Amino acid sequence: MLNNLNHYHIILASNSPRRRELLAGLGIHFDVRVLPHIDESYPADLPALETAEYIARKKAIAYKATMQPGELVITADTVVIVDTQVLGKPTDVADAARMLRLLSNRTHQVVTGVGLLTATTLRTFSVTTHVTFKELTTDEINHYISAYRPFDKAGAYGIQEWIGYIGVTGLEGSYFNVMGLPVQRIYTELAKFF
Repeated sequence: MLNNLNHYHIILASNSPRRRELLAGLGIHFDVRVLPHIDESYPADLPALETAEYIARKKAIAYKATMQPGELVITADTVVIVDTQVLGKPTDVADAARMLRLLSNRTHQVVTGVGLLTATTLRTFSVTTHVTFKELTTDEINHYISAYRPFDKAGAYGIQEWIGYIGVTGLEGSYFNVMGLPVQRIYTELAKFF
């Protein structure tokens, strides 16, 4: 499948083991290349739902100068949104606990922005999934943070981990998007765009 990609050298611009696993699940051969110190800031007045796509676009533009002919670079960024507040990766234990308390007993949005970059084209899009958590106890929050150390995860949780098993009561949209890569949409975009 995706034979239209055979003449591209595909680069996944992410250190995330989850993104590597998900992209590999599409049966696509790719290499990982990560540039250091990419600016992931965004304007304070940017609507929350546009944040992930904005950052994915910035990442893609950062790769433009390093690209070789025939490369296709895939960038991604995931954020968690509660009301209009964007939650990135927690800075420490207290910040992770704060985020999980915010998510407790309510529905939030997980948005992943994706950039598809070639020498001549940049295509970006985002996918939104709605996730509902049960009311999390302080003991559950503390256990999860202590056992799983979710400091590399937007919103301080991984749905594929213990907290997802015991806490998620509802999901509307792509499960894989919550893990960090909307692979169904990526497959569709790659099939029609390149």
